[in-house]
Amino acid sequence: MTVVNEADQVPLPQPVLGPLTRAAIFLVVTVKPDPESYATLRSFCGDLAGLIRAVEFRDIEAGLTCIAAFGSEVWNPLFGNPRPAELHPFREFRSGNRHAVATPGDVLFHIRAGRMDICFELATQIMERIGDAVSVADETQGFRYFEDRDLIGFVDGTENPRGTVALDAAIVGEEDATFAGGSYVLVQKYLHDMKAWNALSTEAQERVIGRKKLTDIELDDSVKPSNAHSALTVIEENGKELKILRDNMPFGQPGRGEFGTYFIGYCRTPRITELMLENMFIGRPPGNYDRLLDFSRAITGGLFFAPSAAFLDGAADTQPAAAINSTPAVVADQPSSSGRDTSLGIGSLRGERNE
Repeated sequence: MTVVNEADQVPLPQPVLGPLTRAAIFLVVTVKPDPESYATLRSFCGDLAGLIRAVEFRDIEAGLTCIAAFGSEVWNPLFGNPRPAELHPFREFRSGNRHAVATPGDVLFHIRAGRMDICFELATQIMERIGDAVSVADETQGFRYFEDRDLIGFVDGTENPRGTVALDAAIVGEEDATFAGGSYVLVQKYLHDMKAWNALSTEAQERVIGRKKLTDIELDDSVKPSNAHSALTVIEENGKELKILRDNMPFGQPGRGEFGTYFIGYCRTPRITELMLENMFIGRPPGNYDRLLDFSRAITGGLFFAPSAAFLDGAADTQPAAAINSTPAVVADQPSSSGRDTSLGIGSLRGERNE
């Protein structure tokens, strides 16, 4: 029997809308291309909810959750057709020395809780189950920094939607009814040049971000540069701002001089997040790029789809046809400023839910 979120008449999502936590592990793996490995992953999907409950029971108050999401190349070998309507390889953006790079990754596990030890335990149990079927592409332990700030000193996630607005922004609805309750997930790891960043005055840093550093108040449009980070990541259509749901986390190893931000954004369509990246890396208009990229470098990139909880529960019963070859990652070099259709065509998605 399909589990349904009665408020919205869509299958119950994975805990995409869960509250921010103090700790997280971002685990990205690639699946070995053989039938046994695919079968292991399908079986594991059906068992994941029980595994989470078992680990969670050791400290209920820690608020442990885990979201499993799958990349374009592995979807058909794992689950066959149909597939989520907008799932595709990570779209790269490159202009000058700025590059939103695509990196390997078939499955993303976004593990979060109030304590790192319980995140660590769940990651351990996951790898105990699927370790022989996968190779680890990336594992990053994130932590909540002072006052919810990034390592560059600014509050992160200020504009996150809440409540029904977050639901509308992050969860697929009737526009792709087969995969209603799912969410597209885009992730990137950024490394910061902290010496260069800290050499800027506070006022110069505020102009790069578009916000006051101490108060987190957005700069007035009359003084905020058009290439400020907060200006280029605002996406509007038909006069309405289109939101994504972020759960970014700082990470790093001071002994190695590594200071970074793990960006993770959930959205009901990847087009919004991709347009943000296009604005940042190529510019709006082209050449007017995000000045933060003079100090921060993307070293990973992946696009995944987190299906509904009901879909995961039934994955073990899936018997897909033979694997279908997927296309390589799309690279978007600097486009011509003329004749480019910047309409997302998603205004019609808003307000479709049964309130």
